[in-house]
Amino acid sequence: MPDTIEAEVLEIDGKLPPPPHQPEPTRREDPWQAMRGRVLKLDSRWWPVWVVLGIIALALALTVGVAVAAVIVVFKVIGGVLRLLIGAGGVGSRPGTSLSRQG
Repeated sequence: MPDTIEAEVLEIDGKLPPPPHQPEPTRREDPWQAMRGRVLKLDSRWWPVWVVLGIIALALALTVGVAVAAVIVVFKVIGGVLRLLIGAGGVGSRPGTSLSRQG
C-alpha cells in the first residue's frame, strides 16, 4: 500500500488557493423561522402536479361525502321501517306517541 503524501498548496496557476470554507457559527433555527419574512412561491413548473393532486383530493372528499350521505339515508330508511313495524302493531296506538308517554 503506498504511503500518503500530504502537502500544502501555495499557488494554483499563479493564484492563491481559496481559503478553506469554515461554516459560520450561527444558532440553528427551525425551518419555519428561517422562512420568516420571505415570500414562499411554488415553482411554476410544478403547477400540473398541484392541479392533479387538487383534483384527486376533491374527488376523495366528494366520495367520502357521498358515502356518508348514503349511510345516513340507509339508517334513516331502516329506522323508519322499524318504527312503522313496531309502532303500528298495537290497537289504539296513536301516531306520534312514544312508549314512555302511553298510559
